[in-house]
Amino acid sequence: QVQLVESGGGLVQAGGSLRLSCAASGRTLNIGWFRQAPGKEREFVVAITWTGITTKLADSVKGRFTISRDRAKNTVNLQMNSLKPEDTAIYYCAATTGTIWRIDEYAYWGQGTQVTVSS
Repeated sequence: QVQLVESGGGLVQAGGSLRLSCAASGRTLNIGWFRQAPGKEREFVVAITWTGITTKLADSVKGRFTISRDRAKNTVNLQMNSLKPEDTAIYYCAATTGTIWRIDEYAYWGQGTQVTVSS
């Protein structure tokens, strides 16, 4: 059984920072973050392999978002800096054993956490 629980969402002003966390039930799965804004399709944001060696980021968040994992705590953290109103979305963590930047590779999903960036 794989269980994923997101936390850390909230309301922040543009230019501010927020850190999301994903608590996972295991330590051998790759973890990705996706987001879905109102009226838009769910999109890939960032992902990390279980080893932490390989990471992938969407072009829209490069230089602003970083992902890391704490294997001892079975958590993956997403540090979001220089937030923009366009980052407003529900953020989901997900788990896969496959290609980390492809949404169709993910079999397990959390419930999501709301991130709202005000102007």
